[in-house]
Amino acid sequence: MRLLVIGPHFPPDVAPTGEVLGGIVGGITDAGHRVDVVTSLPWYLRNRVEPEWSGRLARTETVDWGKITRLHPFPTDKRNVPARALAFGAFTIEASVAALRGPRPDGVLVMSPPLSLAEAGWVAARRWRVPFVFNVQDIFPDVAIAVGSLTNERIIRVARTVERQCYRRADAVTVLSQELAANVTAKLEASGAGHGTEVRVIPNFVDCEAIRPGPRDNGYRRELGLGDETVVMYAGNIGFSQSVELLVEAARRMTDRDDVVFVVNGGGSGRAELERRAEGLPNVRFVGYQPAERLPEVLAAADLHVVPLRRGLGSSSVPSKLYSILAAGRPVLASIDPGTEVSRVLETAGAGVSVAPDDQGAFDRALGEMLADRETLAEQGRSGRTFVEKWLTPTAAAAAYVELFQEMQARRRGER
Repeated sequence: MRLLVIGPHFPPDVAPTGEVLGGIVGGITDAGHRVDVVTSLPWYLRNRVEPEWSGRLARTETVDWGKITRLHPFPTDKRNVPARALAFGAFTIEASVAALRGPRPDGVLVMSPPLSLAEAGWVAARRWRVPFVFNVQDIFPDVAIAVGSLTNERIIRVARTVERQCYRRADAVTVLSQELAANVTAKLEASGAGHGTEVRVIPNFVDCEAIRPGPRDNGYRRELGLGDETVVMYAGNIGFSQSVELLVEAARRMTDRDDVVFVVNGGGSGRAELERRAEGLPNVRFVGYQPAERLPEVLAAADLHVVPLRRGLGSSSVPSKLYSILAAGRPVLASIDPGTEVSRVLETAGAGVSVAPDDQGAFDRALGEMLADRETLAEQGRSGRTFVEKWLTPTAAAAAYVELFQEMQARRRGER
């Protein structure tokens, strides 16, 4: 089987969605299938095309398992919604043209966001008359509305119309959790297209071979000048969706403790404001994104990781960092909607504590209780590792996609 895969990021780009897509493609090609990838030039780290990739609007490379076409993403300020929409539109046009120039695939897989990439997948699938699978990592516009970056009612109505159209045009929509599946299914049924598109849950995976529990006393800690202090860490994107200010305000309340250090490892549109809020706090350290191969070391350096997601986002987004943290054998304090994927996993795995989103008091109390019991912290870390060892692997996730395409191909042959 030969698949056409379209996504916003792909290794060596360090975006989480790129890592996920890379793992899926790797699993598919390891199983002997061919894949042609259409993606962007690497740009996630600095919100601009990396110097070694600049100078050309497109680059194509042939690899053992297929072809990778990288296109200019037209990076813009993430806070400028109209500019981002134009950039997504331009990238989608590029991707559509590139998808039509390749060899005939047996199926098309598209990863979002951006939502507009579904159009590129639909165009290619129609051209080649093959199944189209639309993978939704975060549900747009729900996320943008929840964080307040999209408020214009007219634009929201347009975005919701486009969203429903994207779902209807796909043969199948894959999502990361039952909450996301219910969200998408409800919108399909409301649009009268509930029976035309299959909605299937294929959770994001974790590579327990690549990410293992490691020593907390490592090179990353030493670079920060840390010794045996307890490290509370947030690692990931700092944007509209993540309420990382909870960490900074907790640090403000704990300046009297010289045995606890708060580390923010990452970047994004909200980092400058977060650094401003943390100005003068001696117990807060900011560190930029690290190379992907250093992720196990970064995760191992912390004694406790924080996963904060703003109120209302639990049913439209699943932070993939959760599974990597658990694979590293570290406990989690989550600030997230109750009863959603993250809180359910932590409870089932016994791998940490979940509190209501955007509640500083609840966050501070839970943090204090967790830091007071180091033995329980260690046990939660071990429990999390045990849990994810039974979780979906990259190979299993890829196999689920291959099986889905084979089912749809068989269904089409039967209909004919």
